[in-house]
Amino acid sequence: MKENYDVLIIGTGVAGLYAALQFDGDISVLAVSKREFELSNSSLAQGGVAAVLDKNHDNYRLHIGDTLIAGKFKNNLSAVEKLVSEGPADVMRLKEIGARFDTEESGELSKTLEAGHSRNRIVHHKDSTGKEIVDTLLREVAKKPGVDMLDNTLVYELDKIENGFCAGMLRNGECIQVRARFVLIATGGIGRIYRYTTNSAIATGDGIVLAHLLGAEIRHLSRIQFHPTAFAAENERERFLISEAVRGEGAVYLNCNGERFAFNYDPRGELAPRDVVSNAVIRESIRTNSEKFYLDITHKDPEFIKTRFPMIYSKCLEEGIDMTKDRIPVFPCQHYLMGGINVDTNAQTNVDGLYAAGECSHTGVHGANRLASNSLLEALVYSRTAAEHMMFRLRRDGRREIGSAPKLTPKHGNKLPVGIRTKIRGIMQDTYFVLPKPEKYQESYAQVDAIVNDLITGNYEITPDYIEARSIAVTAGIILDELREGINL
Repeated sequence: MKENYDVLIIGTGVAGLYAALQFDGDISVLAVSKREFELSNSSLAQGGVAAVLDKNHDNYRLHIGDTLIAGKFKNNLSAVEKLVSEGPADVMRLKEIGARFDTEESGELSKTLEAGHSRNRIVHHKDSTGKEIVDTLLREVAKKPGVDMLDNTLVYELDKIENGFCAGMLRNGECIQVRARFVLIATGGIGRIYRYTTNSAIATGDGIVLAHLLGAEIRHLSRIQFHPTAFAAENERERFLISEAVRGEGAVYLNCNGERFAFNYDPRGELAPRDVVSNAVIRESIRTNSEKFYLDITHKDPEFIKTRFPMIYSKCLEEGIDMTKDRIPVFPCQHYLMGGINVDTNAQTNVDGLYAAGECSHTGVHGANRLASNSLLEALVYSRTAAEHMMFRLRRDGRREIGSAPKLTPKHGNKLPVGIRTKIRGIMQDTYFVLPKPEKYQESYAQVDAIVNDLITGNYEITPDYIEARSIAVTAGIILDELREGINL
């Protein structure tokens, strides 16, 4: 590892890794992962990547239309057009570098249907598409000249200096720092601010808070997607997802009485967009006074189920459920963030030299609700764009000398009290779940704001636990502040 780099990438999910792959070999890049390289929300993505790859049966206009409908027409149209028109080439590049997307006997890529889509356009690798893409990108980035990678490295401070940035990082108990001309934040989502989430343990909003503290605009952080079909495991904070594709392949949603109910709330039934189905589940839960709900795909051929959904089948078996014979217990939980660090169509923030891509960013692509399988596509398109724009600026401006920065040293202080994160998760779960409780916004904001003030002024020791607690608290505070101020969702 060097002291100075052209580019620092924070996060090694699909967005961070795909960006790293774009740079010419003479450009120095450092990509850091908070935990293991393989641990990311990207790796958990099951369904696939939405892209118009068969223009005989699909077109850009239809994909754009589906995205706008799911997003309640609050999308940034130019960002959606860029996503849909440029995305197919990025998907095909993944295939070229070795991503093993499923194919038909003819050799053509298999395409499935997911909720909100008017055509079969989701390419996939079984039911573990995200992991396949991440593994592929990790192999390719490892061969890439000019790219250094650090795992188990948590960025706790990011400062603007002349012609660049200085980052303070914790690694194996040590404080290290690097300087970089440009920074790409690709740190994923915020699921750990909720009691139950499909997100991995790393999803604490760190990158969003780093950008916020730098003065970057954070927009629509309260646009949170609650997935209607997380496995309803008892007392498990991280709930594994039962992919949208299971419903796309014919699974039906049943209430506690074994009755289909989704069509009572929307004519699209189980294949309505995620927010619509989640809303229907909660309303049905109130009507029946029960949280017992199920997905049923037992009418399909058992071998098809095992072949099409091997990971979900295996995970369900671990919980004592054979999805070829048994109904799968499911219930909505936190899944995805549509808002984040605001960027333009070059993935640039309002802070010079700072870029963001993936779930932590707000491109405006998703509007008020993400269309299934547009997330991996967004990560690909906008991380590539960020890398291209940084390279353009490096070539245009030449290598400017990065200013000096004071030496960062570990801060010793008070031990972090236990229970801070648990308290915040309880507040968020109670105040702003599928059916929000506006009457609680002000009180909940005041509670979280007091926690934020204590964390900022309490002279706490800088540890990974402290940084994550700060990230969770600040993120929750921004969301609740938006809600109490009545910012248009």
